[in-house]
Amino acid sequence: MSQRDYYEVLGVARDASDRDIKKAFRRMAMKHHPDRNPDDAASEDAFKEVNEAYEVLSDNQKKAAYDQYGHAGVHGQGGHGHGGQDNGFGDIFGDVFGDIFGGGGGGGGRRRSSVQRGADLRYNLDMPLEDAVRGVSTTIKVPTLVGCEVCDGSGAKAGTQPKTCSTCGGVGQVRMQQGFFSVQQTCPTCRGEGKIISDPCNACHGHGRTEKTKTLSVKIPPGVDTGDRIRLTGEGEAGANGGPAGDLYVQVNVLEHAIFERDGKHLFCEVPISFVDAALGGELEVPTLDGRVKLKVPAETQTGKLFRLRGKGISPVRGGSTGDLLVRAVVETPVKLSKRQKELLREFEQEMDQGNDKHSPKKSGFFNSVKKFFEDMT
Repeated sequence: MSQRDYYEVLGVARDASDRDIKKAFRRMAMKHHPDRNPDDAASEDAFKEVNEAYEVLSDNQKKAAYDQYGHAGVHGQGGHGHGGQDNGFGDIFGDVFGDIFGGGGGGGGRRRSSVQRGADLRYNLDMPLEDAVRGVSTTIKVPTLVGCEVCDGSGAKAGTQPKTCSTCGGVGQVRMQQGFFSVQQTCPTCRGEGKIISDPCNACHGHGRTEKTKTLSVKIPPGVDTGDRIRLTGEGEAGANGGPAGDLYVQVNVLEHAIFERDGKHLFCEVPISFVDAALGGELEVPTLDGRVKLKVPAETQTGKLFRLRGKGISPVRGGSTGDLLVRAVVETPVKLSKRQKELLREFEQEMDQGNDKHSPKKSGFFNSVKKFFEDMT
């Protein structure tokens, strides 16, 4: 069609790279595309000329012949951008307009790979706080799809092989020429696989994969918390048609503990103390994840007082300083008192009343506030 220099048509130098040639073609094709220039014969001719130039310069063999012999070197080798069933237009048009027509950029006789990566899987792992803090190795059982051992993943019965689809020639797609458009569609015969299994494997029924429960060993690092994930590469579902397996993500869920509550790297617990120890002071045994430790309780300790044991928390899985253990004191009221104990408490109360509320400052302050509240209302 065109006798103009192909490099001139695309506006590139003769030593332009493949990337520059493709970039120039995209720009020129968009400029002269018939949809953008309806009823414009000049733009239509220019669009055909751009298509023709790119068809030659994007093919290394045709480009070498053109560089050496000019138009004569490519005459009759598809240098005309129209009238052919497979002129490469599907490829370059896909580069410009993407996957609009389902071609996926896979024209020009390219084989669309039917190999697919297997799906990723998730396994929810419940574990006690102690294991999460210290780390542990455990085994899990995961139901998944694995490659069929009988047919080695081919889907065909032993001793046979899948046959190339006669409809698409193994490409997995068929083309339809509609004017300037080269439309690609999934092959209806093989459904895009490119192959036909006439005698399927009895074990996997032609799928190439079978269900199996795998037993896997998982190493849980110290310091994990609820929501953390551990990836086991390649332990997900097997890929289709020999594709790579997906990954398995082990999702950690730390169970509630009978004594400790966790907040990041810190731990909390409540420790009951007797009425006498709270008033006079004393020494308590406090539980930690590493064993029991002694804690001195000062005199006049009130319920809710927090004691911090530094470094008795959790070492974070991603590094950093170890957290603390915060101990909340809870003063326990005596129960099931004997008659004599009750008498002693009454005597104690009488002694306390003679102190003009100096022994119970919170009680005195509270009731004074209540009294003032009602006085202000009146």
